[in-house]
Amino acid sequence: MSMAFSQSDGLSDPDARAGPLHPGGESFMSRSKTPTILAAVATAVATLCALLLGLPAAQAHGVAMVPGSRTYLCYQDAVTGDGSLSPTNPACQAAVAQSGTTPLYNWFAVLDSNAGGRGQGYVPDGTLCSAGNKSPYDFSAYNAARDDWPKTHLSSGAAIEVDYSNWAAHPGEFRIYLTKQGWSPTTPLAWGDLNLLTTVANPPQVGSPGANGGHYYWNLTLPSGRSGAALMFIQWVRSDSQENFFSCSDVVFDGGHGEVTGIHQSGTTPSPSASASASASPSASPSASASASPSASASASPSGSPSTSPSGSPMPTSGCMATYSVVSSWGGGFQASVEVMNHNATPINSWTLKWQTGSGTTITSLWNGALTTSGSDVTVRNAAYNGTIGANSSTTLGFTANSTGNNFPTGSLSCTAS
Repeated sequence: MSMAFSQSDGLSDPDARAGPLHPGGESFMSRSKTPTILAAVATAVATLCALLLGLPAAQAHGVAMVPGSRTYLCYQDAVTGDGSLSPTNPACQAAVAQSGTTPLYNWFAVLDSNAGGRGQGYVPDGTLCSAGNKSPYDFSAYNAARDDWPKTHLSSGAAIEVDYSNWAAHPGEFRIYLTKQGWSPTTPLAWGDLNLLTTVANPPQVGSPGANGGHYYWNLTLPSGRSGAALMFIQWVRSDSQENFFSCSDVVFDGGHGEVTGIHQSGTTPSPSASASASASPSASPSASASASPSASASASPSGSPSTSPSGSPMPTSGCMATYSVVSSWGGGFQASVEVMNHNATPINSWTLKWQTGSGTTITSLWNGALTTSGSDVTVRNAAYNGTIGANSSTTLGFTANSTGNNFPTGSLSCTAS
């Protein structure tokens, strides 16, 4: 397929040691020189799995965390201590008013299961930020052409680290685009507005897929001579499936150092050890593609993800993920459903879920799983008949609970499998 984009000078730099950009108005620095504020990100993400309102067969995977995508930063803006979503940003408020909170609970699920690497000519102009409106969730509101989305402030020509959520890890490549100089955020995003910066294949990752703050990362040198508003668009093209993921991050070139504006934030916390420890950058610089339509095997990109995280512990490979949904509620109780998904290319034989119930919640009955509780701690293991989940398949359990109104878990809902 022929693509109409031109190359820019925004090539990745293997020697750049710029750390990630994070919400909270702090600069990006070397991972090894100063603690980042990834824990602030992780804190928001930590509530995610527990809060997901999943639909059947959802294949939720990831979007850009740094610079933050519209769905990711709107989720951070909106999430409250009791698990409800109450955005303060006007654009995020409008998106929730139009599409409801279910897409925002599933901020990482902007996907098209049949894209197969197709872009221009397949995904219509004006729908890039919603995967062409082909996601199992309604992300159409996040295409809105307006200038008040949460923004990440950058410097033209600076070296940054891009972080992309790995809720489910897959082989493939990331195609990174940036809008042309002069693009206006009040104009619907079109393919003709974009320049392809570079393509990165199988970059390193840190943290557990499907866990707090887990992400792919790579270095990127931003184009020089840029000023004003822009949008970074990333298409993640799986090499083991036709499924693709789409991410839109609003940025502004104003001399910033990764500050995020337009979201409500109460503070920052120290960086977790996995991020604070010295971390090697990708072993090879992913060069810009020779054409605007990159192949699925960009040889100049890093050859594969490392076998260990920067802290030295093995990367998890269970591929298990779970989404939590409240089916119905009534005075004093509710019914919930949990979908357990296997994102491996091979079956899993057993699975275990763990979470903490919200204050005042007690599970009264559960089906399609074996329940044990200790205070607010909940563990559910597979039943004898549903431990095996086929590749890219799922199974569902359900339960009823007494509740004082706090129907969502506290913290993350974890899933392990073997």
